[in-house]
Amino acid sequence: MSTLRICVVYPDLLGTYGDGGNGLVLQRRAQWRGIEAQLLLAPSTEALPAAELYLLGGGEDGPQVRAARQLLTEGTLASAVGQGATLLAVCAGMQLVGRSFPGSDGSIHQGLGLLELETVRVDAPRAVGEVVVEVTAPSLAARSLPPLTGFENHGGRSRLSPGVEPVGVVRSGVGNGFGGTEGAVGGRVLATYLHGPVLARNPGLADLLLSWALEDDGLASRVLDDAPIEALRAERLG
Repeated sequence: MSTLRICVVYPDLLGTYGDGGNGLVLQRRAQWRGIEAQLLLAPSTEALPAAELYLLGGGEDGPQVRAARQLLTEGTLASAVGQGATLLAVCAGMQLVGRSFPGSDGSIHQGLGLLELETVRVDAPRAVGEVVVEVTAPSLAARSLPPLTGFENHGGRSRLSPGVEPVGVVRSGVGNGFGGTEGAVGGRVLATYLHGPVLARNPGLADLLLSWALEDDGLASRVLDDAPIEALRAERLG
């Protein structure tokens, strides 16, 4: 691979919470290791470009429904994931990659079906605040990821089907809203409710996604100085 292509999907629809910053984090962490990386911003008015790593962010109910319909019609993202592309899906993005999610009027909308989960409305306050997650997914165990931190802001709750791995268990916050879990992972698709942007706050997770996209298990040997980030993480975890 001559250049790693990182695509932020529909920033005009799914850009409410600054999750597009995850793309910049990935590009910089690749470049700092001497890896050529191109950051592509793909608005909903254009066809999705080919990429090795795609990012879905958070958004409001109406734009989320529009994004789901367009992605289902176009089919590029699902096809790319089926061929081995890596995908990080955050908040509305997490709901989009499941089987279904509710709209603002309670109607149920079809998701992309990339992960076996469904999002529902519950009679509970909106989940808003800091979250700490202990990573427990067996498929992530080899990375020895430290606890993840982020900020959640969502009304829906996501129920994982039996056999679907959550990213981890919630130490503080709400997360998925069922069973004390947060996020979901399957193949090279990782979904989470964590904003932040999540990769700025959790560089180990960023490197995991890069290793998937680059098919390079030796990425961790090219160590970066994350001391300033770890100082901020320690403050959050404290």
